[in-house]
This record gives sequence, C-alpha cells and structure tokens, in this order.
Amino acid sequence: FSTDLVPGDVMVIPLNGTVMPCDAVLINGTCIVNESMLTGESVPVTKTNLPNPSVDIKGMGDEFYSPEIHKRHTLFCGTTVIQTRFYTGELVKAVVVRTGFSTSKGQLVRSILYPKPTDFKLYRDAYLFLLCLVAVAGIGFIYTIINSILNKVEIGVIIIESLDIITITVPPALPAAMTAGIVYAQRRLKKIGIFCISPQRINICGQLNLVCFDKTGTLTEDGLDLWGIQRVENTRFLLPEENVCNEVLVKSQFVACMATCHSLTKIEGVLSGDPLDLKMFEAIGWILEEATEEETALHNRIMPTVVRPPKQLLPESTHAGNQEMELFELPVSEECLLIGIVRQFPFSSALQRMSVVARVLGDKKMDAYMKGAPEIIASLCKPETVPTDFEKVLEDYTKQGFRVIALAHRKLESKLTWHKVQNISRDVIENNMDFMGLIIMQNKLKQETPGVLEDLHKANIRTVMVTGDNMLTAVSVARDCGMILPQDKVIIAEALPPKDGKVAKINWHYADTLTQCSNSSAIDSEAIPIKLVHNSLENLQVTRYHFAMNGKSFSVILEHFQDLAPKLMLHGTVFARMAPDQKTQLIEALQNVDYFVGMCGDGANDCGALKRAHGGISLSELEASVASPFTSKTPSISCVPNLIREGRAALMTSFCVCDLALFSIVTYLDHFLISTFISDMYKLISQNCKFYYLI
Repeated sequence: FSTDLVPGDVMVIPLNGTVMPCDAVLINGTCIVNESMLTGESVPVTKTNLPNPSVDIKGMGDEFYSPEIHKRHTLFCGTTVIQTRFYTGELVKAVVVRTGFSTSKGQLVRSILYPKPTDFKLYRDAYLFLLCLVAVAGIGFIYTIINSILNKVEIGVIIIESLDIITITVPPALPAAMTAGIVYAQRRLKKIGIFCISPQRINICGQLNLVCFDKTGTLTEDGLDLWGIQRVENTRFLLPEENVCNEVLVKSQFVACMATCHSLTKIEGVLSGDPLDLKMFEAIGWILEEATEEETALHNRIMPTVVRPPKQLLPESTHAGNQEMELFELPVSEECLLIGIVRQFPFSSALQRMSVVARVLGDKKMDAYMKGAPEIIASLCKPETVPTDFEKVLEDYTKQGFRVIALAHRKLESKLTWHKVQNISRDVIENNMDFMGLIIMQNKLKQETPGVLEDLHKANIRTVMVTGDNMLTAVSVARDCGMILPQDKVIIAEALPPKDGKVAKINWHYADTLTQCSNSSAIDSEAIPIKLVHNSLENLQVTRYHFAMNGKSFSVILEHFQDLAPKLMLHGTVFARMAPDQKTQLIEALQNVDYFVGMCGDGANDCGALKRAHGGISLSELEASVASPFTSKTPSISCVPNLIREGRAALMTSFCVCDLALFSIVTYLDHFLISTFISDMYKLISQNCKFYYLI
C-alpha cells in the first residue's frame, strides 16, 4: 500500500505484474508497462533499469535522476506492470521516488478533485437579476409596511400584505421553471446515449463556440494501416508495392529491417507494442520468438530475441527435418533465415528514430538497421544512396496525409563482437547508412468525422486538435478531416527555452515545407509577432493561417511569451505532443481569451481537460468518464453537435423563463398602482364627503 511507502524504499516488482502504488525508478531488471492511465495510449512500454553512471557511462557521474528526463527507467503510479524480466535469478527492484499527490497520478487526481471554478456568465447574470428583484421586493415591503401603518391597518393584514409583495416580485416558480428545460434536455440526451453527471453544464453547452478534440480514437481509428512500401535500388525509387509478404522480398534487407527494427514483445503469447510496429510486423508475416523465463534466468542480458519468416515463404528444402526442433537448434544453411536482435536503441522523440543491431544466423558480420522520420534518416545516410527526387516523393505522400517512415541499413565491421555491441553508443551505429526506401502508413479517419466537423464550421464553432501524437501526423489528419482547408497555410511555432545565457526565442516554419529540411521554409522570426499585433482579426481570417505547436513549445510560450500567447490561442489549430497537464493549461488559455470551450476525448490523459472545459464529453466509459460532465455511449464525435443542440434548446428555455419575472414585475407595479389609486380615491371621497356635510 502507498501508505506504507516512503521515498527511498526499495520494492520488489512481482513476476506476474502489479498496479504501481507510487512513482519508482527501476534499478534492476526490465518491466513491460501499460501507461494508458496517464498517456491515453494503450501501447505497452518497455522500461529498463537505470544505468549506473560510474559503471556504464563514463563522464556522467555528476548526473542527477529526474522523472522527466529518465522516463524510460521510471514506473509511474497508477500504471500497470504487465510483465517483468530478470536475468541470472536476480529480482526486479525499484526505488520509491514519489508517493501520494506528488506522483504523476496524484497530480492528475488533484486536478480532477479541485479544478478551477468554471465561471458562466448566464448564471452570474441570473444571480444579479434575482438580487435586483429582491431589492425591488424590499422597497415594496418597506413601502407597504409604512403605508399600512399610516393608514392604521391591522397588524395581521400588514404582515400578510408585506409578505405578499415579496412572493409577487420574486416568483417561487422561477427556479423550477429554469430547471424544467435542463431536465427535459437531459432526458433527450439519455435517449441518444449521452449521460450527464452535472446537469447545470447543459445550459453552458448551448454557448460553446470552440471544441477541442483528441486525435487517436476520437477523430481517427485506433492505430495505423500499412498502405504500401517504396523501395530504393541503384539510388532510384521503384514503383510502390502493396504486398510485402511474398517470396521475392523475404530475403531482402528491406524486409529484414521491418522484421527486426521494432520494440515488440510477447505478453502471454500475444505480440504487443507500438501499433505502428505491430502493423509493420504483421504485414511481412514473420514470427517473433523470445527466450523463455527459464532460459533467461540461465543466461545474461544478451540473450537475443529471434525473428524468422513463416515456412511457406521459404524454399521447400528448409521445411525438412524435425518439426519439434528447438529455436536455438535450427540447422544453419544458406537458405535458412534466422535473425537475432542483439541490441536495441529505443525510439526517441527527440532523435525521431530508432535502430537495432542484428545478426543473421551463420553470418560473421552484424547488421545495423534504422527507421524513423524520413528527413532524419536521409541525413544519416550516404548522400549517394539517397534518390535525387527524395524530397518530391516525400512531399507527395505527406500532402496526401500519409505517415511516412524511412528505412536504412549497413553492414558492421567484423571486429564488433557481441560484448562490444552491448557497450557501444548509438551515434557510432547510426551513421554512414545505406538508404533503403519508405514505408507508407495510413491513419484512417472515422467515417463520421469530416461531416461532424463541417457541421460545426457551418455553425461558426471553431475546432482545435489536442493530441499526444507527432506534429506532422496531427497536421496531416487536421487537413484530411477538414479542420484545416487545403488552401490554408500552417505555421509551426517552435519555442526554445533560455539556454547557456541565451534568451528564449521562437522559430517559425511552414508545415508543408518542413519535411524538406530547407532553409526556405523558415519564416522571419520578427514578422509573425508584428503581423499578429498590428493586423486586425478580420485580416488574419482572410489570409487563413493556422498555428501548430508541440507541448514543449506551448509551455515555453506560456512562460516566456505571455503577451503573444493570447494571439496564438486565437489561431492555434493543432497542438501536438501535449501532456495531460498541458491539455488542461490549453483549455484555461482558450477560456482566458473569452472562448466557451468544449473538450472531447477518450483517455485518462484527457481527464483534467474534460473537467476544466465548459463542456467536457468523454467517449470512454473508463477513467475519463469519472471526470467528464458528459459521457457518450457511442465512441463517436457525432455526440458533440447533439450535445450543443440540446444545450442551445435548454438555454433558450431558460431565457424564455424570464417572462415569468416580467409577469411578476407587471403584477408588482399593478399592485402598487391599484392600491395607491384606491387609497387616494378613498381619501379624496372621504374629504369631499366631510366638506359636503359641513356645507
């Protein structure tokens, strides 16, 4: 239990996994963790033990542990450890670093439990209106008492008439009538599968003029599909190929790279890992086999994961022999393909690439395979191996909305042994490569996404994408779904924090030319702020510019460019690589520029933003529904227009109920005018009667 833990405790991670009760850093062994509770991505992540600077890395003895920098070695509270791996009988151990509300999950829970209060002008004005009615009723109350005393009316009558004035002015049916519209709207929402835990938010949804959408699982289907590959031979692109699983390509280095360069693992016999890697591996039809727990316990950590093609893709001569033969006892022959993954350099979002060192069974030299962002891979390859039309081909694919990944390969020197490879840095491996070609992936939109966004645009409701995914993919999906029109331009704001005495600055690039890595894509850093400050809103709407930025840039802009932040909020459309707390900060920033903000998401990483928004709607019935005022039974954004429609109907009902108050005011005035008129006439008649009597 977390109550029994303090920072500094050493805990043993169970073999069959556990839900982490605290933040801890792994010091021994390897864990496969599901971090969907924090990130929203249900992709298992492999966590490795924290390297010992005094032993593993030279010159890094002064480095301090940081949960942000050393995420690959940190087990976060609330995440599920699916499987552990240990070597030579050692236990998997971790040191507790944070507990309670100091953990990543604790901060998320705190933002849900204690959100900043959402201020809604309708309710604020309604309270002021009621106060005005009470003030008017007070004046009438005092006037009635004084007038009745002067006319020597009985005390019982005075009390009844005075209280009657209050009930006339402040109608008792007003709150019930205002609630009626909300109740009926809630019933209609329930019929279409939208459940509400905060009915007062229904009225607020009637005024939404901006909706933020998560991308994966909300606008798009989960995961990517392989569209095809385009190989390179003799520095020229071949024609695109759709079918990768065939006998012609089975022995090619291109397929070998697809088979080895990934972070997949087997959990209870099922392949798990990044969806992109999974689709890529499934497309070639190869088989991945890992060492068992018994084998791992007997060997050290260089026990390799092995991949091999299915038997039907190999020549018939390799099918003969004992079918029950163990993995490491397969015969070595010229036609037998068995590749061991010796060393893996995991994907880094900063480097935008990953690489592996592999060895074909029976081959003396090892191979290095690399995949990643095309422009990065091309820069690490020999220039003579990169096709001359590389930039044009890449731009054609990205403009069509495809996710493009480049592959590269090179043979390593024979002097590199298994033990040397384990201690070599990735910079030594990742250079002087041969460019092999491109993998083209497609992130399919949900069928209803374009239509719903078009309806929102027609209603003058702005749409914004907030995602934890990569920037170029997010921009591409935004174009595909109609959030950004084809003729519109996207400017990427890359904010750099202060470093080495240099002040923070922002670099601006056009997204369409970013993939070409050319200096022509850069925009004068002074031009954008001046344009934003001096040009009117109407002029900017004519030019149709959209700003895009990642989470790091967003944080730097909020901290160091506070005067520029509101202007970027007015035209920011794509926010990529956003952490859960940054999504909440974005909602607040948009509310600060007078937007009524809706948020639509499906993951636990959206909880803070769903709670903070004026109208948050969850497409998941799991963690996100706890924080969200609205939960849709159908995981589709078609619920958003329905919610806004019902919100507007309820809001209109609330406005119409004000007629009750108008009726009360008229009755109030009538009461005073009639009573005053009768009183004055009585006095006049009485005086005249006395006068006539005297005469």
